[in-house]
Amino acid sequence: MYFYIFKRLLLMIPTLLGAAALVFVLMRLIPGDICVMRLATGGGSINPEVLKSCRLELGMDRPVLVQFLLFLKGLATFDLGKSMWTGRPIVDEIGLRFQLSLQVAIMATITAIMIAIPLGIISAVKQNTWIDYVVRAFSIAGVAMPSFWLGILIILGILITSKAWFGSPWMPPIKYVPIWVDPFYNLSMLIWPALATGYRYSAVATRMTRSAMLEVLREDYVRTARAKGVFQKLVIRRHALRNALLPVITNIGLEIPFLFTGAIVTETIFSWPGIGKLTIDATREFDYPILMGVLLVTSVLVVFANLLADVAYGIVDPRIKY
Repeated sequence: MYFYIFKRLLLMIPTLLGAAALVFVLMRLIPGDICVMRLATGGGSINPEVLKSCRLELGMDRPVLVQFLLFLKGLATFDLGKSMWTGRPIVDEIGLRFQLSLQVAIMATITAIMIAIPLGIISAVKQNTWIDYVVRAFSIAGVAMPSFWLGILIILGILITSKAWFGSPWMPPIKYVPIWVDPFYNLSMLIWPALATGYRYSAVATRMTRSAMLEVLREDYVRTARAKGVFQKLVIRRHALRNALLPVITNIGLEIPFLFTGAIVTETIFSWPGIGKLTIDATREFDYPILMGVLLVTSVLVVFANLLADVAYGIVDPRIKY
């Protein structure tokens, strides 16, 4: 397994290079001049010296090939330049917000897994009963319900509840405190965007778990285990669940990177200063270097999520050999 992981890590290099080249080309295909769009927001005339300084700062006065090589050099040295909006290094801007979105993504993933796998198993075992119908309605509603709409409902619910209890609507102040400093305050702030993001995540995983379990429960080795008198719980846990988890792991691995991109609207709803809100602010301010950095971070997440899913296959199913 270790050699397999090492080989996959080496294959990440050309993959990320291809992603970097694609991001570079897409940013250059945007119509218009980035500096003109950035400086003309006030509607007045643009000082030619300021326009020239902006192009020099972004290296737009150089040939495209030279720009790409400098871009790759910056990636190798973790120097993506400075933000056109704040003037701070892009690595610092993204790194500060990445840890916020990462905790929300981890909490949403844990919440989704804790909800999806038990509900999927129960729905499959109790197929075509009222329990199965309730779980299926829960999962279908989660797939159909946009996360931003659920976020608005959560905020309204908190305000209505606080008004009923305290006489006036109240929301906790939006302020990030690390979990190791104040766990209660940290979790009380992040549980709501995590629930809004993780509900749809859990709905998709629930349907996947149910479908996989139904397929496995019809296999011959499950019938044989039951015929030998093995307890129902052992049949489900040892024989059915571990084989049914493989497609669920694939689904979870594919959804993890999209928790960051899907958080764009959710973080805006909750005014949470994560990667999603940074993307919205950078788009509004025409800060394309920040957008390039966010796209590259998303590419890295996709590659790592697929690697983690492949490694998890071997842990769940010992028959898989690398």
